[in-house]
Amino acid sequence: MIQDGAVLCRGGTGIPSVYRNLHTIADRITKPVYVFQGGTDPDCLYYWDDAYKDKFIYSSEFFNEMNRKRQAEGGNVSIIPVHLHAHMDRFLDVNKPNIVFLGTTMPDRHGYVRTPLNTPPRRAMEMADIVVCMPNPQSPIVFGDNEIHIDEIDFFMDGGEGQAPRNFDPAPSGDTEKTIGEYVATLVEDGSTIQLGIGAIPDAVALAFMDKKDLGIHTEMITSSMADLALAGVVTGRKKTLHRGELVGGFASGSTKLIEFLTENPSVMLMPLEYTNHPYIVAQNYKMVSINTCIEVDLVGQIASETIGPLQFSGSGGQNDTAEGAIHSPGGKSIIAFASAITRRDGTRVSKIKSTLTPGSVVTLSRNNIDFIVTEYGVAPMKARSIRQRVDNLIAIAHPDFRDELRKEANDLMIW
Repeated sequence: MIQDGAVLCRGGTGIPSVYRNLHTIADRITKPVYVFQGGTDPDCLYYWDDAYKDKFIYSSEFFNEMNRKRQAEGGNVSIIPVHLHAHMDRFLDVNKPNIVFLGTTMPDRHGYVRTPLNTPPRRAMEMADIVVCMPNPQSPIVFGDNEIHIDEIDFFMDGGEGQAPRNFDPAPSGDTEKTIGEYVATLVEDGSTIQLGIGAIPDAVALAFMDKKDLGIHTEMITSSMADLALAGVVTGRKKTLHRGELVGGFASGSTKLIEFLTENPSVMLMPLEYTNHPYIVAQNYKMVSINTCIEVDLVGQIASETIGPLQFSGSGGQNDTAEGAIHSPGGKSIIAFASAITRRDGTRVSKIKSTLTPGSVVTLSRNNIDFIVTEYGVAPMKARSIRQRVDNLIAIAHPDFRDELRKEANDLMIW
């Protein structure tokens, strides 16, 4: 089924068993097989074993811990830089997939399966020579634009995993994260529609929203903290412009509690990232607030969120998508929140607010698309502020150990 030089795409949740067995065809491949998927796991030998790195070329629009580890080992792993609202279309404009593998629910009595925690790559399915469905009886049924009729599928294979989708509990928030969350909460009004990223700071932000009323959610990723807000009655969606009363997201990942909340919940709607992340769509939400975090920020407001210097750490994701949409939303806001400094393994403290970005850093979010930057030391307004005002505002929320140094560097470099 898999030919020399084939392009493989994955849709749905989980790593289908075929990827765990992909290495077994290496001896009959003379041209590399290109694998385009959003993640992998420790059992995929085609990915981890150097014996196969010239046989299989892996690429993704986002990097995670395993991607970083494999790249450091010299594996054939790379990222495709792209905004998530356009990631599939731009990939398919250049690459024709030969096979699309879909991890799905079991077929229902009407002949439909669903991709459980995201939506299927429909254009890739239309272009592919073969569409393979790999149903898993433990996949949760979540509603949205994620149903596929069996007439669209060429082959069914064993789902392989035989287990529920992987889940994880959010990391606990410390005092710094909680303080940041409280500052962000001062910027978000009742009735706003929010987008949150993933991590300790977004989770702390969600916790700080517990006294809000009638929030809505239109987001790239539905997280555990969003389920907590909905279950607490904070998220109702009553004031939303689009999909009133519905929690809308592109995909979901998180705790067992999140999966239980999503399963067969008519208030949840999974939609393609081409829709959830498109700035034009995001901007139609009244009081849309985009809340994300980053790796570092420079004194003019340029935001690096995906690389540490030239080293790839994550990806563009939907940060620019939602921020650009938010700044065009009536009453909308684009917010970046992060701890002012980090402590390295050798014990040295490093400011995350810098006079200039670390050489080689990728600018994920333009300085033009940011309204507020938040640390544990306060809020730095960016919207309609001059460079001089931005420098003053950002130094004011930097860690106190670095403020004098930042001001000296701003003067020396004539950033003013």
